[in-house]
Amino acid sequence: MSSEVNPPDHENDHEENRVVHTYDGIEEYDNLLPLWWQYTLYGAIAFALVYWFDYEVLRVHPSPKGELDQQLAAIAEQRANAARAAGPVSAEMLVTLSKDPKTVADGKATFTTICAACHRADGGGNIGPNLTDEYWIHGGKPEQIYTCAHDGVVAKGMPAWGAQLGDQKVANVVAFLLTIQNTNVPGGKAPQGEKM
Repeated sequence: MSSEVNPPDHENDHEENRVVHTYDGIEEYDNLLPLWWQYTLYGAIAFALVYWFDYEVLRVHPSPKGELDQQLAAIAEQRANAARAAGPVSAEMLVTLSKDPKTVADGKATFTTICAACHRADGGGNIGPNLTDEYWIHGGKPEQIYTCAHDGVVAKGMPAWGAQLGDQKVANVVAFLLTIQNTNVPGGKAPQGEKM
């Protein structure tokens, strides 16, 4: 009887157990990934492509951020409508209107058409004062701005716009002005009046 031990036959080893790297006694094998793992990977890639085309390229559905923005705009519009229906113009109403994108856009359009000749389209001031700094001649509180725009200050050259535009359009313009207040646009007119 022979005590000879046959050396392992590496040529017959299954390809799956091929060692590609050994370091500090740890062997790294070159095995195939399990099929379930590969299907998960390819499924995730396919889902990402479909999602990207749907939300970013074709825009079939609004993105989650776009959906949130739509909901917030709808809430702001509801609050603005409730503020308008609440009665006479107040500081709270004007602040609420300044948070409604539709009202602000309407106010900006009116401001650009009517007020930009004296105050510049960005509110930085031309003949009229700068409306983007923290200095105001006739007060920078919402109700003070509304009164100035609605009733005017004829002695200072500010016409009364209430009769021509109506209360709602004046309120929309004031809502827009509240969004640009204290933004200090570049190239704005030097401060006039008192600091708020």
